[in-house]
Amino acid sequence: MKETKNKEIKVLGIDLAKQSFHVYGVDEAGRKVISKKLNRAQLTAFVANLEPCLIGLEACGGAHHWVRVFTQYGHQVRMMAPQFVKPYVKSNKNDAVDAEAICEAVQRPNMRFVPVKQIEQQDIQSLHRVRSQLVDRRTAQANQIRGLLLEYGLVIAKGIGQVRKAIPVILEDADQTLTPLFRELLNELYQELIHLDEKIASIERKLAAICTQNEDCQRLLSIPGIGVLTATALIAAIGDIKVFKSGRELAAWLGLVPKQYSTGGKSTLLGISKRGDSYLGTLLIHGGRSVSRIAHRHQDTRNRWIGSIKQRRGENISNVAVANKNARIAWALLTNKEGYRAAA
Repeated sequence: MKETKNKEIKVLGIDLAKQSFHVYGVDEAGRKVISKKLNRAQLTAFVANLEPCLIGLEACGGAHHWVRVFTQYGHQVRMMAPQFVKPYVKSNKNDAVDAEAICEAVQRPNMRFVPVKQIEQQDIQSLHRVRSQLVDRRTAQANQIRGLLLEYGLVIAKGIGQVRKAIPVILEDADQTLTPLFRELLNELYQELIHLDEKIASIERKLAAICTQNEDCQRLLSIPGIGVLTATALIAAIGDIKVFKSGRELAAWLGLVPKQYSTGGKSTLLGISKRGDSYLGTLLIHGGRSVSRIAHRHQDTRNRWIGSIKQRRGENISNVAVANKNARIAWALLTNKEGYRAAA
């Protein structure tokens, strides 16, 4: 009887967690076949014994791992953003209701699915996440050093570079009225700052090595305003570029297009939506800022366009406009496997 039920399952929705999972399966007619709770080991065995079917998951922690596991057993696995599954949740929320909603949502013909990351992409993304945390820790460390010295009447100018220059001078200056205890503490804080610098530099060298070996990264590096960090972050974030039908879809996925609030045939466009990966969007905007800042030095078509936007709308909007254009160009290069060709 159990084997017969497994053969009847055509669509399966799985509510993921760390240890407790709930599965909800329906047959070809959409009738409920199974709804049960499983632990981590039971889930793998259960899916392995199923006939090939469509499996729906929410994009959450560990989802990419489960996609790879289930795909090995011959299933078609699709991930969805949680906000697209929520409208299918009936009444109160619990694991069984969530699994049923996932099962219903994955069958919708117009549903948007999340591209699946490969192991190599997750490795690159892990490097970026660790580097981002280290940068935050380094900034906090520099701010703490600056704040402590202020209490002793010593003021350091803004910028982490100013902290690096000032601390050795302060430690060597015997005229400063700093106690031996505080000097020792300050030296320890400074050594920790240097250690964070070294770890960040080590990760950046690894990203540069990956970028050198990856053809798509080399294509992206040819775009003005895209460097090693942005190129590797794009490759890590974009699973399959064919998922995006156009460059505008990629820009919208990154949150670089206006938010829309239109009704009654009247179009209303607001500020950029800021959806998607905020880290990647920030990198693209920083790259756009570097290009926009020196646009006046060049007279080609692209830089004249940047200059006109800056004159009409201001510098910040021109930075976002360049980031948007770079995202569209990145889509074209990755789709057509071509290098960047600058306008005359």
